[in-house]
Amino acid sequence: MSAQTVLDNELLAVRAAELYYQENKTQDEIGAILHITRWKVGRLITQAREQGIIRIEISHPRARRLGMEHDIRAAFSLDAAIVVPGGGDASDVASRVASAAADYLVAMRPYSHVLGVSWGKTLHQVAQALPSGWCPPLRVVQVNGGVSHSAAPGLASETATMIATKAQGDVTLLPTPAILERRETKEAIESDRSIRGVLDQAATADTHLFSAGPATDVSIHVQSGYLKSQDIDRLQGAGAVGDVLGRYITPGGTIADPGLDERTLGISLEDLRAAPRRIAVLSGSDKHPVALAIARSGLATVMVMDENTATFLLENHTQEVLP
Repeated sequence: MSAQTVLDNELLAVRAAELYYQENKTQDEIGAILHITRWKVGRLITQAREQGIIRIEISHPRARRLGMEHDIRAAFSLDAAIVVPGGGDASDVASRVASAAADYLVAMRPYSHVLGVSWGKTLHQVAQALPSGWCPPLRVVQVNGGVSHSAAPGLASETATMIATKAQGDVTLLPTPAILERRETKEAIESDRSIRGVLDQAATADTHLFSAGPATDVSIHVQSGYLKSQDIDRLQGAGAVGDVLGRYITPGGTIADPGLDERTLGISLEDLRAAPRRIAVLSGSDKHPVALAIARSGLATVMVMDENTATFLLENHTQEVLP
């Protein structure tokens, strides 16, 4: 086939695509206009898609990036990945991610019987996005200690209760601080029969829903007074990239500061990994490092994120993993 013939065929494909997508002509109408068969029109439109002449973008706040989802699943051996568009300001992106997570919870099968739930602004938005009757009645269990005061919405009890109420289910709360000043105090609280019972329920949940926080001064643990700026400096020096269930982890998903971890109240990362379904919900550039740690270390089987986070994961997943 000569170069001129190839060029003529390409221009014909462009014209067929223009008539089909921009002028809403049928393939029969296009064939009549271009003096070719309907069969060749279909072949030209397929050729235009394969060569990148046509790029189809679905523009809707609840649209998903299916190609990126496939790549994320393959790169990190996840059961599922949900990626939403990243345009707009941070609050818009966070809202889209929360809505996508709620959609996943509504559609997930098999249904959860015991749902372990962490807390924070992101998960509170997920709870708000869930419709009433989103799931058959289930038990929701708070999996880690909460905060006694915070300027941000999403206190642990509010989030867990809202998720359970919308499913007409039961909720079991963990009315304790997230981090204690002394290890002995934390151990004494954990040994209380009622607290131990909640933790045992949380550890046996078939599904966990959690987010993560950055290892920076914007952490809700700093805002709530559990940690100080110098604590964050120490954690960063130890390689911490963020926290999962209040437990600060390294890029490899290990505990960054064992001493602090011994004062953190809630289920362990081993308990989290033992659940058959673990849903991480993340958005925002400040959470990129901890999102990568979660993906690499098997803390999640399902990840819900914005496309900027997905891009970061895909660009960095082959880098050497630090301890």
